[in-house]
Formats: sequence, C-alpha cells, structure tokens
Amino acid sequence: MNKFSHIDDQGKANMVDVSPKPMQTRTAVARGFIRLQKETVRLIGENEMKKGDVLTVAEIAGIQAAKKTSDLIPLCHPLQITKADVKAELQEEGVEVTATLKCIGQTGIEMEALTGASVALLTVYDMCKAVDKEMVIEQVRLLEKTKA
Repeated sequence: MNKFSHIDDQGKANMVDVSPKPMQTRTAVARGFIRLQKETVRLIGENEMKKGDVLTVAEIAGIQAAKKTSDLIPLCHPLQITKADVKAELQEEGVEVTATLKCIGQTGIEMEALTGASVALLTVYDMCKAVDKEMVIEQVRLLEKTKA
C-alpha cells in the first residue's frame, strides 16, 4: 500500500515537500452548477438583482478565492498563479461556473480551480438568497488537470 503523502512518520498532518519536483506548467479546470428558480434566472439575465451584476461579481469572487486557496486549505502550497479564468454562464435552470487555473510550479493547481468554482457558486447563492429559497449547489468537480 502506498504511504499517504500528507502524513508524517508519527501520523501527523504534514505539508508535502515538493522541492525535489521539477517546475512544470500546470493547468486545472473545475466546474459546478447552482440550480435556481426560473424567476431568479430571469432576474439575473435582465440584471435586475438588487445586489448587482451576479455573473460578473461571481467571476471576480472566484478569481479572488483561487488566489487565497493556500490560506483556506491548510496543507495546500502557495502557488504563483499565472492565469485565473472563472466564467459564470447563465443557463435555463441556473448558473454553470467553470474555473481554469494555470501556474508554473512544482505541485498541481486543482485545489485553486475547485476553490474558484466553489466560491463563485457561493457568491451567486449570496446574491440571490433574498429571492430564491430553493437554490442548490451541485456537482462541483475537477474536469481536468495537466502538467507539461
């Protein structure tokens, strides 16, 4: 059985030493969805939500969150992000968020992509909670991770 990388010899949580790993271009894509009532979708589409432009604010929140991932997830390494692209797309039944993150580093950037997508969805929730009591955030998942 493989040894867990985040556990030291005494069984304690441990940040992995990535210093022996080569610098590589790393990319990760995460996606999630928030299911909304039809009236909420209409209000977002017509930019009539009282808190403002839901999609733009969610995208910015996702980018900010991705940059703070190592502050939020205890064993994540701080990464120098070279690209953060968070897109919130209005669909018939809600909003789909896709977060694409890129860095040149020694460890993957999937947690940043997942954090960006999750916080963008939470921002949609926050901005719509006054008018929609049935929202559901669902299927936040990693679609892809690459290194070259």
